[in-house]
Amino acid sequence: MTTATRVPRPPSTNATAADPTTSQPAAMPSLPSLTGLRWVAALLVFGLHVRNFGYFGGDGGRIVTWGLGAGAVGVSFFFVLSGFVLTWSARPNDRALAFWRRRIARIYPVHLATAAIALLMAYTLARQPKPTLPQALANVLLVHSWWRPWWQTLDPVSWSLACEAFFYATFPLLALLLRRLGPRGLTALVGISALSVLVLAWAEAHHWADQPISSFPAARLPEFVLGAASARLVLLGRWRGPGLEASLALAIIGYFFVPQVTAGYPATACTLTGFALLIPAAAVADLRGLPSLWRGRRMVRLGELSFAFYMAHLLVLRAATSVLGKYPHFGVAAGLAVTAALFTVSLVLSWVLYEAVERPARRLLLRKRRSVKPQPTPPAAAKPAPLSRCTEDTQQTGD
Repeated sequence: MTTATRVPRPPSTNATAADPTTSQPAAMPSLPSLTGLRWVAALLVFGLHVRNFGYFGGDGGRIVTWGLGAGAVGVSFFFVLSGFVLTWSARPNDRALAFWRRRIARIYPVHLATAAIALLMAYTLARQPKPTLPQALANVLLVHSWWRPWWQTLDPVSWSLACEAFFYATFPLLALLLRRLGPRGLTALVGISALSVLVLAWAEAHHWADQPISSFPAARLPEFVLGAASARLVLLGRWRGPGLEASLALAIIGYFFVPQVTAGYPATACTLTGFALLIPAAAVADLRGLPSLWRGRRMVRLGELSFAFYMAHLLVLRAATSVLGKYPHFGVAAGLAVTAALFTVSLVLSWVLYEAVERPARRLLLRKRRSVKPQPTPPAAAKPAPLSRCTEDTQQTGD
């Protein structure tokens, strides 16, 4: 088992970036294991919805509930991971507008595409909820999670995008704070964020909140901040967490502890420690070249498709109710066949969304801007200078 040791600082690309307390390298090392782990989190959410749609009856249903009933914590994993990756890939001296533009290019095209599919389904298929105009507008603008009655309009999983939109809005200020904090301050911020999750989980479990808070963006911010502060500690070479095997074990134990607590936000408290340790451990494994289950080519490819898969799979399951009905409770063999078929359709649709919407739209929205500097008219005796072009921004978009 890998022991907790000092993490080497990522290599710097210039003299200014050599001190990570002031800025970060322009191009950080890639962390493919985190991309692979995204696929695992998306699968957890898919499994939860398979269980919720009642494809398995009898003993099969009980086994599926035991194994997949805690899948909602996959969203918590996404929130922690989002904070980590955005901090890891943050550009030095980045402007807020440039950051927000990249974030819009990253999530908005697929969000609009799946919202359009959901709207088409609402008016063409049976058993599909029809949103009102205010609900649809709130969904498109990613503010629907701020009011519980609207949180699952159109594509229901988009409630988490509304949370992410709030995280993105706060990230420029958070990044400024993180760069000013030293290792002790960052460690304290990790502890405060984890404690905040525990307090919120306790409040919901004891009905102190007027309504469930699991979808409320401000209530999910501590998970994002925890991931961001952890990334900063890794960048500074001051992360002291356990290795990949121990972190994975803690995450699995927390996952299967979820059924013992109140459903909803309290489940987040069960898996937070494991996730908060697993993500930095996977990053450190990539930096050191240590073995990782999630760095393989296929896992990374599936991780690239994970966002589109997450956004598309519930629409596929909903559309299937027009044929299968609600809660069909098949036997094990039929339930596995239906699940495999719907998984395949979801994966194919996610590939189409990724290749036909996500990638080309991102290239279009972030296309390189070229400009030609006008040259002053040279004196008669002077030789004209050639026209020059401005340097292009060639950095890749962070996740």
